[in-house]
This record gives sequence, C-alpha cells and structure tokens, in this order.
Amino acid sequence: MAAITAAMVGELRAKTDAPMMECKKALTEAEGDMDRAEEILRVKLGGKASKASSRITAEGVVASFISGGVGALVEVNSETDFVAKNDDFMALANNAARLVAEHNPADVAALLALPLDGKTLDEVRAALIGKIGENMSIRRFQRFETTGKLASYLHGARIGVMVEFDGADEQVGKDVAMHIAAMKPVSLSADQVPAELIEKERSVAALKAQEDADAAAAAGKPAQSPEILAKRLEGSVQKYLKEVSLLNQAFVKNDKQSIEQMLKEKNTTVKAFTMYVVGEGIEKKQDDFAAEVAAQMAASKQ
Repeated sequence: MAAITAAMVGELRAKTDAPMMECKKALTEAEGDMDRAEEILRVKLGGKASKASSRITAEGVVASFISGGVGALVEVNSETDFVAKNDDFMALANNAARLVAEHNPADVAALLALPLDGKTLDEVRAALIGKIGENMSIRRFQRFETTGKLASYLHGARIGVMVEFDGADEQVGKDVAMHIAAMKPVSLSADQVPAELIEKERSVAALKAQEDADAAAAAGKPAQSPEILAKRLEGSVQKYLKEVSLLNQAFVKNDKQSIEQMLKEKNTTVKAFTMYVVGEGIEKKQDDFAAEVAAQMAASKQ
C-alpha cells in the first residue's frame, strides 16, 4: 500500500475542500490513487448531504448583488446561526446572488443548475453540506433589472432589502432601503396591501369592537349605533394601511415627514422593493433539551 503523505492529503483537500480526516480516509481506501480518492469523497459527501436534507433550515443569511441596473436578493438557509457566519457559507450565498443577476434563472431549481467553478451551484452546496455536516438550502430570490437605479441594505445579513428607484441622489435609495429594514412595510402604497391582510385586520378590529360592546353592556352603558361601529372599523383599517404601506410611513430619519413627502422633496420615485427576513414563515423545530437528556439516559440503561 502506498504511503499517505501530508502533501497528498493537502492536494486532495485543495481539490475537494473536504475535511482533512475525510481526505486521509479516502486516500487510504483508494490506496493512494488520487482520482479514485476524489470519487470516494464525492460519494461520501453526497451521502452526508442526503442525510442532512430532511433537517429544517430556518437560520441563514440574505445576500445581495448589484451591477449597473441589474441586481438580486437571495435567501440561503442553514440549520444553525453558527453556520450562517461561516465564510464558505457566506460565499455560497454571495455567489448565488451574483448568478441570479447574471443569468436570470426561472426558479430555484434553475439557479442550482447554473455553473460555478467547474461544478453546478447545487454540487457546491452539497459539497459544503458534506464538509460542515449541516443542511443548507436556497429558499428564494428576487431579480431586478431597471433603467433606473438600485440600492440594497443588509442588516446583519438576517434582513435584506433591495429598492428600485429613480432620482439623482444615491443616498435616498440607501435611506429608503434602511427604512424598509427597520419598519418592514408590506407594500409600496396602501392600494397594494394584499386583500387577505386587510380582511385579517378588519376581523381583529371587529372582535375588539365586540369585546368593547360587551363590556359596555355589562356596565349598563348604551350600545353604539351600527354607523358608529362601521366608522370605527374603517378607521382601524385605514390606520393599519398607513402603518404598513411604505409611502405612508413616517420616515425613520425624520418622523415629521412621511416617506412620500421625503421622496417628493428629493425628487425621487420608488418603483418597487423586496425585503427578505431570514426564516420568515418557516416553522422552527423546538428542541426539548430535558426530554432529550432523559431519553439518552434511559437508553444507556437498557
């Protein structure tokens, strides 16, 4: 059997980016044959990726890329916040954003099939899963292409915003992106707020009005007329629309102005925006540590 040297292990690691011990084991199994060891590693890393694929990925990062009038925002997920800070994981996210901007894939599957450093993006992802031992997934992306301008803002990589706008002052776009990250509007204007959100708010206001009416009746106070109740409900809905539509929100850097007023003053128009919050809408697994320890202790006694 050929002696496995540190140089051989280093060479295989440089080719595959696999952990040192995995490289040594593969070279030993391949009796020093570098090509065969590389294939063995790819099989093993793929196996690790498959085992990890069912685990929930609710942590991660948002990455952005802008070049001229083309930009992209991408959410890439991991199982833990620790891995989300890994340099290789960040590189995966940044490369994914760049590929979206450059190639305009139709969906995540098409994005994963794009080439990156002699492999597909999905192969790079799978190799990184094998290296780190934790599941990773590309969840969603949004691509922008405009004759205007683009600005992005990342808040600790967990909140990402991209804004499409027209205007001479680049700082305005950055300020709006930062405002969106802080205030989290759901739409550009009030008439673009999704109908299901409005109905949900109307239902909440109606329940609150009923609770107040029941309390008033219990206290012997007269009931409000249907007209007054209707106005109250509509007032609640209008207040909600003002709070969640970007143009109506008070500007975070000057709460005496709305975003709409600030943009008019700066002769700027916001055309569209996208905001991603890492893990938003993903049901995270809640581990019961005490139960897990108890189960392990019980198993050890068997």
